[in-house]
Amino acid sequence: MEDKKRINKVLAYQAKQLDEIEVPDTSGIEDRISASERLLSELGYALPPNVTRTSSTQRAVLRVPSWDDLCAEAGQAISCDVEIENLFTAEELKENALAIRRLNFEYNQIHRLDKFDVSIAVAAGLLAGAVDILLVGIPQKTPDGLKAGPLSNYIRDAFDRRFPPEEMERLANSKVSKVPFDAQDNRNTTEWVEGLSAYYHRLLSLGHDPLLGFVFGVADILTGRMATIDKAGKIVSQVMENYADRTEADLFAALAKQVAHLKSDMTTSMGLPAPMMGLFNLLQFGSIGEYEQTVAEIVQGMYYEGYDFIHFCSMSVSAMLIEVVVRLSYAIKRIKEGVAVKNAIPISTNHERMPKLGTMLFTAHSAAAAINAGKVVFTENPMAINYPQWIAFAKYSYQQLKWGLVTKPTLRDRFVLDTIDSELQSVYEDVDALFDEMADGCILMLPASTSSL
Repeated sequence: MEDKKRINKVLAYQAKQLDEIEVPDTSGIEDRISASERLLSELGYALPPNVTRTSSTQRAVLRVPSWDDLCAEAGQAISCDVEIENLFTAEELKENALAIRRLNFEYNQIHRLDKFDVSIAVAAGLLAGAVDILLVGIPQKTPDGLKAGPLSNYIRDAFDRRFPPEEMERLANSKVSKVPFDAQDNRNTTEWVEGLSAYYHRLLSLGHDPLLGFVFGVADILTGRMATIDKAGKIVSQVMENYADRTEADLFAALAKQVAHLKSDMTTSMGLPAPMMGLFNLLQFGSIGEYEQTVAEIVQGMYYEGYDFIHFCSMSVSAMLIEVVVRLSYAIKRIKEGVAVKNAIPISTNHERMPKLGTMLFTAHSAAAAINAGKVVFTENPMAINYPQWIAFAKYSYQQLKWGLVTKPTLRDRFVLDTIDSELQSVYEDVDALFDEMADGCILMLPASTSSL
């Protein structure tokens, strides 16, 4: 801070010295010199030859003061502190502010979506919304099993073909898939689990979660326990003494058993829950709908009606469609703009590397989420919620919010400062060139030592 005050004071003192220099009017001086030379020639006077300095004794001396000398001289001339803004006129301050705004605008233009970017994002969102409404549909129990939209039915049939019920039943009855967290009621528990039954045990047991199961399920297999969140929202982790023969001591064996058990439950009538669906049992609040149900009760009812892992995979198609359409279109557009193929591969959503891709994905998922919200309101059915789409929307909303509030202002300031530094470097080069010109043929007297700024 002290060095800044000294620099400002020196700049103010030198600006004052420049203002005090009286520059004589030299307009027309060359014409007057020429006229004088002609007059002298006409009167018979011989003009002297041009004088050039050839001896070192005739060379001018140019003394360069030290920084301490400059500060001392400025301190004597200016006693008060000087702010850098005081060195500029009101008009110059306005021009400086305008230049900063112009640089900010230039940076914002790099990240602003053009009409083609917006069209791509909105079209992808509308396409995903249409797929969700027309092809995914809402699961319903029928005499022929769970049925929904054409795409959901196709994916469920594909799961049945890939994991035939007969083969899965044999796998479920084999020792290789038996796990300690598969109690279907409270007959084998030491601590009561509210709602534990053949219908809900996969929703309540964290080991059956397709994602969390690889943490809690594997841990339960290694320790012979069962971790649950019951229908009342109570977290229970208990040793399953009657299932002691279902444990594994090796991590990889436990992992293999976890995979085998999830596979055996994939196509059962009450299949695996959607990823992290069991955590909603903790949300014991709300008064929703005609029966004034809590959020946990709504989710439990959704699972009972067929909102399972296979339906989650069906719903994921619309969110995946956005990723494919937006990323592929972004890459094609960038390549047509002259960007190298390796730099146009749309894998990262880092705004610094790919300025517009993250915003386009956020826009597309926002449109799809809005359409799904309309579907839920229109049908008044929570089964219409597209869980994967809202997960994607939440993810990109966080990234966009972080970008807009934290990352972008920092990068924009860096862009402005780098541009100013580049222009300042040009000024330094001009000053150095002027000094070299003025010092040409002069004897330089440099200070013995100078203090650092």
